[in-house]
Amino acid sequence: MLTSLSIRDVVLVDALDLEVAAGLTVLTGETGAGKSIILDALGLALGGRAEAGLVRAGARQAVAAAEFSAVDDADLAALLVERGLEVQAGEPLILRRVLGADGRSRAFVNDQPIGVGVLREIGARLVEVHGQHETVGLLDWKTHRALLDAYGGHESHLAAVAAQAEALKAAEARLEALRADARDAAARAEELSLNLAELDALDPRPDEETELAGERAVLGAAEKALADLASARDSLGGDKLSQRLAAALRAVEHARQRAGQAGVEPDHPVLARLASAAEAIDRTLVEATEAVAAVDAAADAFEFEPGRLDKAEERLFALRAAARKLNSTVEHLPTLRARFREQLRLIEDGADALVAAEREAVQAREAYDAVASLLTSAREAAGERLAAAVMGELGPLKLDRARFRVRLEPVAEDRRGPQGRETARFEAATNAGTDFGPLDAIASGGELARFALAMKAALASREGQRQPVMIFDEVDQGVGGAVAEAVGERLKRLASGAQVLVVTHSPQVASRGHAHWKVRKADADGVTTTTVDALDDARRREEIARMLAGAEITDAARAAAAA
Repeated sequence: MLTSLSIRDVVLVDALDLEVAAGLTVLTGETGAGKSIILDALGLALGGRAEAGLVRAGARQAVAAAEFSAVDDADLAALLVERGLEVQAGEPLILRRVLGADGRSRAFVNDQPIGVGVLREIGARLVEVHGQHETVGLLDWKTHRALLDAYGGHESHLAAVAAQAEALKAAEARLEALRADARDAAARAEELSLNLAELDALDPRPDEETELAGERAVLGAAEKALADLASARDSLGGDKLSQRLAAALRAVEHARQRAGQAGVEPDHPVLARLASAAEAIDRTLVEATEAVAAVDAAADAFEFEPGRLDKAEERLFALRAAARKLNSTVEHLPTLRARFREQLRLIEDGADALVAAEREAVQAREAYDAVASLLTSAREAAGERLAAAVMGELGPLKLDRARFRVRLEPVAEDRRGPQGRETARFEAATNAGTDFGPLDAIASGGELARFALAMKAALASREGQRQPVMIFDEVDQGVGGAVAEAVGERLKRLASGAQVLVVTHSPQVASRGHAHWKVRKADADGVTTTTVDALDDARRREEIARMLAGAEITDAARAAAAA
């Protein structure tokens, strides 16, 4: 809902702040008073065309700001987020436009700078303008399908079609992917077979490169290591050391025996020292034997089969050559081998997989066509109801010769999707014997505005349907009497479920308003300005009487206005 409109330095408006009520607000005033300026200012705030001529003479810039109640439309909220705008829950939405005297403009939403195109996109979600020369929304056939679906209450059908469209898209994508894989694999079949044969012959093992590199390092050091160990054994004396130590031990033992035989007491220090010497020699003999054995064992560890180093290097070189050829690493050769085998298997089994995928795609297409057909039938029925409803509105609006229809047009196969298999177009013929065509092509300015009113009245007949703010600019132009009364009645009916603003010269329309603004010119110090008065009941009756009587207001006109 539009809650306020603030205007600064737009054409003849100096400063104007308007509070906008719910329901039907009528704008009246003498010709040339500046009613169009108010609409131009609102259009400026909504992202409409900006020209330097809109800036009041002598002013540096013009500013127009339209404030709307907090956003409660999920689609509009999503659009704001998509465009990077931050609007807090419960916060009013303020669209503002600043137009410089040089014709350049800036746009803002809640004081956040945005492009004019984004402002226009947001404004189009909030306000519809219907006039003699423009009928935003209804003239754009791209909006007709959504309007028809909203009128028909096709939410469940649309949800079903969207779900099946997604399933069909996934099935067709899988089928195409399998076909692409099959084509690619078939083209590479010979190459795959050759590469797999080479890898099978090579038989690479996980972590084999690391093992071979380590083995090569050990083998490369083996020759020098064995020489060093032989030198160590020679230094130890080998078996000769053990023999000399054994002879030394026997000699000490003989010396101890002789001392005993000569009568030396067992506890004599000589015998104790001979015993210590024998024990030390014995320990040395044992450790020397162990040292020689350890050196021999180390030497044995370096004994490999002849040519082992050459074989390890040849294997490592072969693995690395295969990796380079396949643009891979030695580490990934086992994985690559398994992949080649799987791709060859796919070539062999691909026909069965493709048949299954094609069957699934056919089933998905059939499921989509089934729910899309239901949506088409629902649209056909809703189109007939809407056409009848619009036709019922046309007669009282002096369009009794006009005809209206909803034409469903199938879309190309590749454009079928979550919105179904057809577009919808609203078409009309205003005279007998003429062909149906787009609304703006077959209707004059006044007819177009009344056609828009008839359609909006019919479309809004479905309860609970969300409606934007609607503005009708001189929809009653060129009509009077019963027709003007019919226009006013339909505007008031529309306003029962939406906010409507109408610029009118008709007292029959003005009398239907919930709120009444009178637009007038005022002169002060040689400067003409346009201002707006919000009329109370008494002033409203006087304005309607003026509209009935003309320049001189009669008592009869006042009585008619009060009736």
